[in-house]
Amino acid sequence: NENENENENENASRDFSSVMNVQLSVDETYADIAPVRKSDATQNPTAFVSIMRGCDNMCAFCIVPFTRGRERSRPFSSIVDEARRLSREGYKEVTLLGQNVNSYADKSGKFFAESRKGSANDAERSDDPFEPYYARGFRSVYKPSRSRDGAMRFGELLDLVADVDPEMRVRFTSPHPKDFPDEVLQIIRSRANVGKQLHMPAQSGSTSVLQRMRRGYSREAYLDLATKVRLTIPGVAISSDFIAGFCGETEEEHEDTVSLIRQVKYESAFMFAYSMREKTGAARRLTDDVPEATKKRRLAEIIAAQREEALLANEAEIGKIVCVLVDGAARKDRTEKLAGRTCANKRVVVRRATASERFDRDKETGFGVADVPLRIGEYVAARVTGANASTLFAEPVARTTLSEFYRER
Repeated sequence: NENENENENENASRDFSSVMNVQLSVDETYADIAPVRKSDATQNPTAFVSIMRGCDNMCAFCIVPFTRGRERSRPFSSIVDEARRLSREGYKEVTLLGQNVNSYADKSGKFFAESRKGSANDAERSDDPFEPYYARGFRSVYKPSRSRDGAMRFGELLDLVADVDPEMRVRFTSPHPKDFPDEVLQIIRSRANVGKQLHMPAQSGSTSVLQRMRRGYSREAYLDLATKVRLTIPGVAISSDFIAGFCGETEEEHEDTVSLIRQVKYESAFMFAYSMREKTGAARRLTDDVPEATKKRRLAEIIAAQREEALLANEAEIGKIVCVLVDGAARKDRTEKLAGRTCANKRVVVRRATASERFDRDKETGFGVADVPLRIGEYVAARVTGANASTLFAEPVARTTLSEFYRER
């Protein structure tokens, strides 16, 4: 019964709140502390910006709510100000950080909150308490309206940060798949400088395991979201997290995870054997009953399936020209080769450290001065010539900019 499940979730949330970390303020975000960075933009062109802390999801396997506390979001104005400062200092990429980054909801701006009243994004558009805020088919143990009505949400913040500098790429981690409503996907699609890579932690491909994990969605809802992401954002790369051998996992449930990996075709993933943590819901209610040898074997099968799909995805890039942000020397040849990442967050080894001065988007060739040295923090158009499961190998064509590379032809 859906109402009984909802009441159970709400009661569980209240039960867990008594053991959550509440020693810190429920609205502490460290927004007034400027981070000290070990290197400047000429040595490392990427920077990280914390936008929220904590997590309210209460997944059965996760310790984060008990070590980081309730979700609280940093005022959007301080985030935008920090992004502007990083742009002035020459950084070419910022990554927005949070334990559940895309659940961001800031009510600090009274004017903004007033402007949200009556918005079509709010709860009056649906009888479903989750639909106005989450991807379709996703739920949570709490009612999102209590923190998100009248608040600036993640999609709007992402749009503001992307607007700071069209030549500064914007990424974010670590998200929860429930917090990818249509408006967030549309912003990622429309903004050339927002990275075209989505981390969508599935954890399992089995609906029954997902229920024990208290993830708030079914296999079918997750697959629907993955399909929508692929259709909405051309060239997107999807990554995930997977846990092998969660409490009570059967061989059939494990095979559901392997088949999900085959179906979604993840470009990368973080994969682990389950290890129970004290204070979590699993420790209170479930038994860690899958033998260690079985966990290891299942993990090996998950890793093998994911690497096979990643190799196929990367080999499909051969012959294409990608936009690479150079972030340093290649690990195995630091004198002649450079390394960087594409806008889909794929690692690239650039086989030469020189290229043409400018990129002709229409002809996909370089022009101007030839053999210009490439520097850390520059974008380079590079043609992919080889690939393995984790890395692309490419020949540099020319220096470029995000605006030029993604200019409509």
